[in-house]
Amino acid sequence: MVPEEKKQTSKKTAQEELQDLYAQLESVATTLPLATKPEDIVPGEGSATADILCIGEAPGQQEALERRPFVGRSGKLLRKQLVEQGLDLSELYIANIVKVRPPENRDPTLDEIEAYRPYLEKEIEIIEPTIIVTLGRFSMAAFLPNVKISQVHGRLHRVVYCEKQYYVFPMYHPAAALRGTKMLQAFQDDMKKIPKILAWIQEKRQSESLEEEVEKYVLQSK
Repeated sequence: MVPEEKKQTSKKTAQEELQDLYAQLESVATTLPLATKPEDIVPGEGSATADILCIGEAPGQQEALERRPFVGRSGKLLRKQLVEQGLDLSELYIANIVKVRPPENRDPTLDEIEAYRPYLEKEIEIIEPTIIVTLGRFSMAAFLPNVKISQVHGRLHRVVYCEKQYYVFPMYHPAAALRGTKMLQAFQDDMKKIPKILAWIQEKRQSESLEEEVEKYVLQSK
């Protein structure tokens, strides 16, 4: 479980909260699956107030060496595609559901995913993203269980996660996109939708906010 935070005299920034979260995670690293030392933890990277949160499954070899998410071959493809859509990487946040590299880059187990789940939940709570982009079936399953990624990728979903509503956009993992032309095309086509979806959500929220303000005004005028 994530340790309870001590009461603070002043409110911390989201970035400070994320730093505290990973400091907590490192302090208990050896009690968690896969980790043998605090340095095994690969923290998320990016803006703590990001509109777009990209979530993969687990770090790979290069990620473990650099202690940064998505910096290997598949990560370079992800970052390249995001930039090509006009998205500023410094304004996004990139993370994984499991924070330590599994041996030989194998798939994470359900127990490993469950062990790191409280930290993912807290990460999402702090960032409050407009849209969560899941990369691969394991991160997708955290929000959309019992579905096949081949059936739902590239489609926007509104889900309840930890008693809050989020927009979730499933995509294939960039590692899968590197395995064949057809998968790469699907990955690129889905990526192109993200800026349009983000704009639509933001416009929708502004409209809903305006309607609420009008309704309040009408009630106050009665």
